[in-house]
Amino acid sequence: MGVLLLAEMRAGLTQAQFRNLRTQGELITNLLIETGTIEGTESNPNPYVNEPAVRAVLKRILPPIAEGERAGVGRPRVRMFAPDGRLIADSDVIYDHIVQTPLTDSTDQPTITERVKNAAERVEYLRLTPWRPTASLTEERARALQGEIARSERLNERGERVVSVTLPVRRVQQVVGTVTIESADVERILVAERASMIPFVLGATIAIFLSSLLLALFIAFPLERLALAADRLRLSGATRLSLPDVSKRKDEIGALAHSLEAMTGALADRIDANERFAADVSHEIKNPLASIKSAVESARAAKDQEGQNRMLAIVAQDVGRLDRLITDIARASRIEAETARGDLDRVDLGAMLRDLASAYAAPPDEEEHVHVLFNGPKPDGAIVLGQAGPLGQVFRNLVDNARSFSPDGGRVTISVEVPRAKDKPIVRAIVEDEGPGIPDENLETVFERFYTQRPKGVAFGGNSGLGLSIARQIVSAHDGRIYAQNRAEGGARLIVELPLAP
Repeated sequence: MGVLLLAEMRAGLTQAQFRNLRTQGELITNLLIETGTIEGTESNPNPYVNEPAVRAVLKRILPPIAEGERAGVGRPRVRMFAPDGRLIADSDVIYDHIVQTPLTDSTDQPTITERVKNAAERVEYLRLTPWRPTASLTEERARALQGEIARSERLNERGERVVSVTLPVRRVQQVVGTVTIESADVERILVAERASMIPFVLGATIAIFLSSLLLALFIAFPLERLALAADRLRLSGATRLSLPDVSKRKDEIGALAHSLEAMTGALADRIDANERFAADVSHEIKNPLASIKSAVESARAAKDQEGQNRMLAIVAQDVGRLDRLITDIARASRIEAETARGDLDRVDLGAMLRDLASAYAAPPDEEEHVHVLFNGPKPDGAIVLGQAGPLGQVFRNLVDNARSFSPDGGRVTISVEVPRAKDKPIVRAIVEDEGPGIPDENLETVFERFYTQRPKGVAFGGNSGLGLSIARQIVSAHDGRIYAQNRAEGGARLIVELPLAP
């Protein structure tokens, strides 16, 4: 940005200096024409330059160089040339004056500002932008001899960049010489500007270095630690990531570390749950298999047909238990995958449960059948965001569980309500039965996998113990909750609460 700014600044200064030099050159040229040229004589009728008069005019209009001032610094340099290129007068040398520069004491230590200034003066020009001379002094004089006002940017004999304007000196329509006026102030101004930028450049460099160091210490290194910890976790076979010193940070790195720890913790919990699930499955399968094996051996040893039939009935019952168990295990795995990758839709929970109750309705000729009823009209606005398939599975499991505990001819009641809530609107679905209820100490454990404790009088083996566990899994995936209560008049009440769709 500084280089671009200086380039634009140089172009503007150059144009302004060209205009200024042309104005000064025209004034000096007109004065020299009046006082430093002669129209001619009888012996020499051609106009010519009076050289002593030209030097006297330049002495009068240009002050002498001050003590300690360098020639050409702070004011333009004026030179007049004859048509053949001979130098007639030079403003830098018209005074017989020797400029004296005292030597500095070698014991004095210059300041940083003086060192930067001296270095800039020794370099003379910090050429940060591309530059090429436009014309030489000879080319400039040649164009002026043809009557043009020529201008150019070039290097003088001291190697300085100068802005130059050369004007023709006419006397009676004849060019008797040229006046060249040049200035190095444009480049000196830019050199001073560039030198003044050096402290800012150094400061910016130090700031960039320090900021890079801080970024490395507080961002790059902690990220590298997270990457190395993740690699160690992968190679060692561990399941949990722990970086307490990084996760305690209050910035985005700490949030990332906390999220990684939470993610690995959740994965570890899922792995532990799957391991427990596999162990529970093995245990649950062994029981009916052992019963089948014992029944088969007893059937072989039985002498009468009645004993064999009794053992075969036990085998059939245990095979049914295995079939239900395997079906529920497959259903639990399938539902877990569906809830993880499925899209959410707007589901009318009231309409779903009303249709579900109709599907479970008992035929008129089955008086011993457990009746499933939808209590009350379908509520308006009972809309939730979820997946219709898994949500339907939740309430089928609840209804099947309630029917298995209900006496013959009993009723299972389904109801839906939208209670008023200020903080988080919900939809509440309730499934009630007329069974023996749930012991108070088991109101929470009934949702655990393979919970099969049953009240007296209820046939064993009718449930796999996964129905309520699957229901809680699906409800939790929909950001809801499910819990159990006992009715005062007898029976159990299972309640599902889901967020109301906006």
